[in-house]
Amino acid sequence: MKILLSRTDRIGDLVLSTPAIATVRASFPQARITLVASAHNRVVVERNHDVDEVVVLPRGASPRTFGARFRGYDMAVALAPRMADVQLVGNTRAPVRVGYTYERRWIARLSLRLYVNRFMVSEADPELCDREITRRVRHEVVQLLDLVALAGADRRVESLRLHVTDADRRINANLPEDPIVLHLGQRWFSGGSTLQGTLAIVDGLARIAPIVVTCPRDSEIHASHFEQRPSVAKLLRRLEFHQWAAVLERARAVVTVDTGATHVASAVHSPTVVAFEHRYFALNSQEWSPYRVPHVCVRKPAGEDQESLAAFRRDIVGAVVELVG
Repeated sequence: MKILLSRTDRIGDLVLSTPAIATVRASFPQARITLVASAHNRVVVERNHDVDEVVVLPRGASPRTFGARFRGYDMAVALAPRMADVQLVGNTRAPVRVGYTYERRWIARLSLRLYVNRFMVSEADPELCDREITRRVRHEVVQLLDLVALAGADRRVESLRLHVTDADRRINANLPEDPIVLHLGQRWFSGGSTLQGTLAIVDGLARIAPIVVTCPRDSEIHASHFEQRPSVAKLLRRLEFHQWAAVLERARAVVTVDTGATHVASAVHSPTVVAFEHRYFALNSQEWSPYRVPHVCVRKPAGEDQESLAAFRRDIVGAVVELVG
């Protein structure tokens, strides 16, 4: 039996897909499982023993044309609700083709039927979640487990999979013991959060524990401000993926905005505080909250006036105190 899985979007989303991938492996132990990933997110599964082969969808390639490479497969599952993954899966022409989309993506719901013969409609909808206070949304991990169940994968595995080695953990040799790790991201610097406000958050957190800041490429323009801050014990730039995971694993608590750090921290079992955008907080804090770890979800303010920024700082620091005592 040959099974194709496809997830070509973000790193954090692929981390959240690892229980579904493990469920497919446990349910079909003799199958050959191929995962199609992107050049960006493939690092998540390059050590994953639940797949036999990882194939990268080249940038700019036609998903339809690429999917045709996998004719003769018995099953194909689009693990992302993106048309690229759905089209790729559809063009395998596998006897069992599975995908999903969101409740009010009407055009996507119609198009889905052209590519898959088993599908799920997620209750996740940003507008409805804001209007209907009691609306419950399954976590992304649970939705994906339900999705692969449509393909017949019934041996459910619920834990995230990420393989961090002792070699990766050597990065921690020069770090302080039990630090708070703050991961930078563009959302710290816009939409209810500012550079100066984030520096003030770091100062507040430094009263609890030493601060280590991890800085991805998209935030390097701001790195020097944190590197020069007396409250920052260490700033780490451009870490390799598994080294970064090892740093998050070392953390007494991880503090982040809505980035892949949320889900990598869950995979390495670190308590997490995550600041979600003010708009659509009701949805985001359910569907993409930290998974099976102690956590607090904080709502970013609607504005960037001094009173709102001060309240946001208190919320973040208070959430960390709640987690670590």
